[in-house]
Amino acid sequence: MKLYVTPGSPYARMARIVVLEKGLDKRVEVVLAQTRKADSPYYGINPSGRVPYLVRDDGVGMEESAVICAYLDELDGAPMFRMEGWEARRLEALARSLTDGLAVWGREITRAKAEQSPGLVAHEAARMRRMTDLWEREVAHALMRGALNLPQIMLACGLGLEARNPTLDWRSGHPRLAQWFDALAARPSLAATAPPRA
Repeated sequence: MKLYVTPGSPYARMARIVVLEKGLDKRVEVVLAQTRKADSPYYGINPSGRVPYLVRDDGVGMEESAVICAYLDELDGAPMFRMEGWEARRLEALARSLTDGLAVWGREITRAKAEQSPGLVAHEAARMRRMTDLWEREVAHALMRGALNLPQIMLACGLGLEARNPTLDWRSGHPRLAQWFDALAARPSLAATAPPRA
């Protein structure tokens, strides 16, 4: 199998973490994809150009981090990350909302200065402040403190985007969230997939 990723994508990082946690690194080849580049050969593999993208052993491609993580988790018949119930879904959706906004912000500031939208950056910075205020409370939830799961992975991958965005300061005023993140970020699978600094 081949897993196409980019080093800075929080969604690709999720899949890479699951590969490591499940011990699939010998079975899944991680391939760096060239995205956001005209005529990239990657578009011949995945027409949408998004990452992560998993090409299974049967040649069929799969897109969307949640789908890929679930597939990888169940490959050995002993899923570690499957979670049932509305609380798990609710927390994963909240983590995705924060991550989505941080990813949009991060992509915007990599554009040429003349092409950047200050309004979009301000919108995503305001969303980040609201969401991290919420997560300062939600991080105490039992599902965020127990065995590693997809809501935890999603949140950690989003917060980890601080490495890519020098203007992103989610830590101020959020000591519980910062402590939670720093403890999880030390886990070998998260440390090995940390995004490169901008």
